[in-house]
Amino acid sequence: MSDGFSSVAALWGAVIFSGLYHGINPGMGWPLAVSAALMERNPKAMPKALAMLALGHFLAMIGILLPFTLMVVLIEWEVEIRIAAGFLVMAMGIYLVINRRHPKFLARVHPARLALWSFLAALAHGAGLMLVPIYLGICAIDATETGHLAAQNLMGDTIFTAFAVAAVHTFSMTIAGGLIAMAIYFWLGLKFLSRTWFNMDIVWALSLVLVGAFGIYSAYMDH
Repeated sequence: MSDGFSSVAALWGAVIFSGLYHGINPGMGWPLAVSAALMERNPKAMPKALAMLALGHFLAMIGILLPFTLMVVLIEWEVEIRIAAGFLVMAMGIYLVINRRHPKFLARVHPARLALWSFLAALAHGAGLMLVPIYLGICAIDATETGHLAAQNLMGDTIFTAFAVAAVHTFSMTIAGGLIAMAIYFWLGLKFLSRTWFNMDIVWALSLVLVGAFGIYSAYMDH
């Protein structure tokens, strides 16, 4: 197995892992799926809620990644773009460490509009930004590719890759969040949730800093 293939496989693994990580985080919405099933007194409401949460999260990921599909075409500045993206992600993490308050506008979104809530929550927490260094690493340009051919290859590949990264990530998130929601609804109950509630705000913020640093490091290594 070549080093390049191994590196890309590791980055796709990071896409899946970040999705599982987002799914475990209550801030990405799985408690709302439990709440929907309890309010309607129907377990079938849970997969519907999870689907809406997944849709909103997917759209947020695409909304962040698509602008970078245009930027990576600028081959001459590929490394600079990846480094700048890494610093952007780190800045978001530092901001969330300093500002611990949850965005008030999320509380004003009607509970029935789960897709909208999920979309706004992902943007507010920098969930999409976490994928940017990983995505840019997957789309990294080989040193032997130059000129119009490299640009043509990127134009054909990066948009598809953006959708693939967002889809794989969102699927992983939905599986992780859905399993937790099902375990609480069917077996553990709300008492377990109230006694063992955990806050991932600091862990989430620090993980953004680490992902940004990883993006900068990988850009230097690939250069």
